[in-house]
Amino acid sequence: MATMTIAKAINEGLRASLKSNPKSLLMGEDIGHLGGVYRVTDGLIKEFGEDRVVDSPLAESGIVGTAIGLALRGYSPVCEIQFDGFVFPAFNQITTQLAKIHSRSLGKLRVPVVIRIPYGGGIGSIEHHSESPEALFAHTAGLRIITPSNPHDAYWMIQKAIQCQDPVIFFEPKRRYWLKGDVDVEDAGLSEDPFKAHVVREGTDATIVAYGPLVPVALAAANAAAEDGRSIEVVDLRSISPVDFDTVEASVKKTGRLIVAHEAPTFGGIGGEIAARISERAFLHLEAPVIRVGGFHMPYPVAKVEEDYLPDIDKILEALDRSLAY
Repeated sequence: MATMTIAKAINEGLRASLKSNPKSLLMGEDIGHLGGVYRVTDGLIKEFGEDRVVDSPLAESGIVGTAIGLALRGYSPVCEIQFDGFVFPAFNQITTQLAKIHSRSLGKLRVPVVIRIPYGGGIGSIEHHSESPEALFAHTAGLRIITPSNPHDAYWMIQKAIQCQDPVIFFEPKRRYWLKGDVDVEDAGLSEDPFKAHVVREGTDATIVAYGPLVPVALAAANAAAEDGRSIEVVDLRSISPVDFDTVEASVKKTGRLIVAHEAPTFGGIGGEIAARISERAFLHLEAPVIRVGGFHMPYPVAKVEEDYLPDIDKILEALDRSLAY
């Protein structure tokens, strides 16, 4: 057992994958000698060389397009998009090429590309550095999308993503990069399914579903609610596409209430899909409408007011109060 930050856990997971798979390589802007702007790839170029930790040009479309070609030739490329708001120049490559090659070739071709994207706000950045674009990619069939909320999951999930033969978008909650936690590097955790949700706190009165950066907020809200005698269950979704609806449904059937929380805007977000599906699958078990908590339907604000934009403990507790009032 080792104590690591999420950033260090991803670094160690990448190192383990580079050691075990000679066909794996990393690509991205400033990931080599600088170690990435968040230092997630720090030290890897010294250990594996410039042929496997590649400092790319500042061209996201070129990064992903090159990775697709490498994957078709048998490699397992891992791309880093430096900031979430910079992924859009590569959006066409991801949604019209990467996501569809397997289907277009009738299953004959595989493109095991991993795209790492730091996402979300809370770090006081400038414009285009605090986006939450996960719903845009989740709408596209052919992509697997996962996001860790703690170091243990980050360590194992990045390795599982690289092993996956499908394209995987690995969203990294940037404001949680320095969150510390225990990582069992000897655990058989690699055999766990990263596309399956985890119940991280048991409860009986209501369920909060969250993923990535909002899981610690959901847990803090559940702890605050416990002081008032409320028993709240928290589910870490982990996978945004596919969604593990079975785990969410089982939790809702136990608690009778559901709050879905994410940083991305509520309008058109993942929470709406979860709310609709659970309303279909567990309607007779719901004691209250499903309530969504998220960002506003607006461009991400300037750093001075981002705390008013981001869902926090109070917003989740307010939603919980509304749900329990039914």
